[in-house]
Amino acid sequence: MSHSVRSGFILAAALFMVMTAFQAAHAQNSAANPYHEVEGVWGQIGRDWGATSAVDIARDGSGNIWVAERCGANGCEGHDDVNSVFLLKPSGELVKSFGAGTILQPHGIHADVDGGVWVTDTGRKDGKGYQVHKFNMDGEIVMTIGTPGGTGNGPDSFNGPSDIHVAPGGDIFIAVGHLGRGDDNRITKFSSDGKFIKAWGKTGKGIDEFHDPHALAMDSQGILYVGDRYNNRIQLYDQDGKYIATWTQFGRPSGLYIDGNDILYCADSESNRRRNPGWKRGIRIGGIKDGGWVQVFIPDTELLPDGSGTSGAEGIAAARGSVYGAQVGNRMLRKYVRR
Repeated sequence: MSHSVRSGFILAAALFMVMTAFQAAHAQNSAANPYHEVEGVWGQIGRDWGATSAVDIARDGSGNIWVAERCGANGCEGHDDVNSVFLLKPSGELVKSFGAGTILQPHGIHADVDGGVWVTDTGRKDGKGYQVHKFNMDGEIVMTIGTPGGTGNGPDSFNGPSDIHVAPGGDIFIAVGHLGRGDDNRITKFSSDGKFIKAWGKTGKGIDEFHDPHALAMDSQGILYVGDRYNNRIQLYDQDGKYIATWTQFGRPSGLYIDGNDILYCADSESNRRRNPGWKRGIRIGGIKDGGWVQVFIPDTELLPDGSGTSGAEGIAAARGSVYGAQVGNRMLRKYVRR
C-alpha cells in the first residue's frame, strides 16, 4: 500500500470517528421532535390495559395495529379467560381479540405478509411458556416453535424468546435471551415450516455476542437489525448470520421497527444515569439509507428530573404518520402524531 493511500485511509478513519462522535451527541437528546403525544389512554380493548411491549402494523395496507398485552396485569397466569392479542383501527377502535389461555407473558409480536400474527412468550411456569406462537386471523394457533417451558440452548428450546421477525421469503428469526437470562443469548433461524436452520451468537459484549437481544427488524435489502439492549447497540447481519456493522447512535434499544421507506424507529425504554449515562429515554428515528443518521427524538414525558420513573415505550411501530409506543410500566399503548 502506498503512503498516499495509507494516509487517505487514516484520514477517512479519523473523519468517521469525528462524525460518529458528533452523531452520538446529536442523537442522544437534541434531535428535532415533530410529534406530539395523544393525551390520555389511547385504544380501546374492552377493559383496562395491562403491561404492553408488543405492537406491529398489519401488512394489508389498512394501517391497523396489532398489539399484545398481559391480561390487565404483567402476566396472564390465572387469567385463562382473558384475551391478550388485539387488532385496532388507526382510530383506536377494537376490530377483534383472541389468545385467551395461550400465552403467559406476551412480549414480541410480528404480523407477516400472509396474515399470520406471531407472538413470543417470555413467561414460564409448570412446563408452559418460552415458546413462539403463530395465529391466523381467526385467532387459531397454526404453528408453535419451541419446547413448552424449555430452557437451555437447544435448537428448539428457548430461554426467553424476546422477539420474532419473518423475512419476506418466509424464514423465521427469533431473538433469544430476554433480560440476558442464563447463558442463552443468540439469534435463531427457522424455515417457513418451523424447521431449525441455524443459530448464531453467544453471551458477551463483542461482535457476534449479545446480552439481552431484545428486538428484531429487517430493512428492504433483507438486512436483519438486532437490538442488543444490555450492550447499548444495534448489530446488523445478513440473513445467513454474517456480521455487517454495529450502530450505537440509537441508544439502548428495547424495540425496533422499519417502515416501507427504510426509516428505523427505535424505542429506548431504559436509558438513564446508571444504565446508559448521557442518554435520555425516548424514541429515536433515523433513515437507514443515509447510514442511520438520527433525525428525530421523541422524549419520554414521564421521565423524572433524576432520570428515574416507569419505563417508556418498549415496543414500537409506525404507520400513516403516527408512531405507537407499547409501554410496560405505564400499562398502555401510547400514540404520537405529527404536529
